[in-house]
Amino acid sequence: MGVSGSGKSTIAAMLAQRLGIEYVDADWLHPKSNVEKMQRGIPLEDADRWPWLRAIAARMQELRAQGRGCVVACSALKRAYRDVLRDGRDDVRFVHLDGTAEAIAPRVSGRDGHFMPATLLASQFAALEAPQADERAIVVSVELAPAEIVEAVVTSP
Repeated sequence: MGVSGSGKSTIAAMLAQRLGIEYVDADWLHPKSNVEKMQRGIPLEDADRWPWLRAIAARMQELRAQGRGCVVACSALKRAYRDVLRDGRDDVRFVHLDGTAEAIAPRVSGRDGHFMPATLLASQFAALEAPQADERAIVVSVELAPAEIVEAVVTSP
């Protein structure tokens, strides 16, 4: 979890490979209307996010029913969003890729072909609710190299 440009897709793909489980990018599950809205530089509202979050949770449950685990790259900026994804399951863990706007903005500006414009980064930071202790999130700095982040996640209690 984290704001756009924090490295969610990269880290989630690497972590899934390391753990030998499926990788799911939540961006794949956005309805077309959400993607179009973001492409126009309009921040998503909660009403836009709820169906998307339920689709992600459904994909997680589908894989669970097949006896398969997964790593999901998802912004999950607010606790309420994480609650939808967790849906009462104790085995869901969040990895918060934590960084400052100054560290992350150049990453967003340098991406080609992504529907999330750099102009929306401030709205993501404004919406971000850092995970609380009872959420048992693993918090890792985006300043680390991707391999170091994955190692920190894998070795975290």
